Amino acid sequence: MKKRSEFTTLCYIEDESRYLMLHRTAKEKDVNKDKWIGVGGHFEAHESPEDCLLREVKEETGLTLISWRFRGIVTFTLKTQEEQITEYMCLYTADGYEGTLTPCEEGTLEWVEKKDLFSLNLWEGDKIFFRLLQEEYPFFSLKLVYEGNELREAVLNGTNLEWK
Repeated sequence: MKKRSEFTTLCYIEDESRYLMLHRTAKEKDVNKDKWIGVGGHFEAHESPEDCLLREVKEETGLTLISWRFRGIVTFTLKTQEEQITEYMCLYTADGYEGTLTPCEEGTLEWVEKKDLFSLNLWEGDKIFFRLLQEEYPFFSLKLVYEGNELREAVLNGTNLEWK
């Protein structure tokens, strides 16, 4: 089985009672195909988490962040028949930005009411960290282990969670 690790950022941009969400529909071979997620992506050489955050948000939305918070680290492990991917994701929220929203090559950007988030096609683990964000939970470490699309394990700050 092939194993690989990735370092990424993920940001949920807030506008009062809404988050800017990305419906991932553009790429055929996409682990996030048809899911709704925030914006972000992979680190480039020599980037800090903030460098990656600012570049990826600008590339995917056209917006320049001027106010953001580092909310936690999410260790996302996905096992398939072919490979095991471990992604170390720096999770941010942002409540200040400048610029005009532009189309995204990864899918469709849409402002979604926070109260409607759980009706979207989300990863099961995303629902866990959305709850943590809503509760203003302090900086956290969340480990999410998937087999295919099914969440098998969730661990918050070293403690197993019941999520169903």
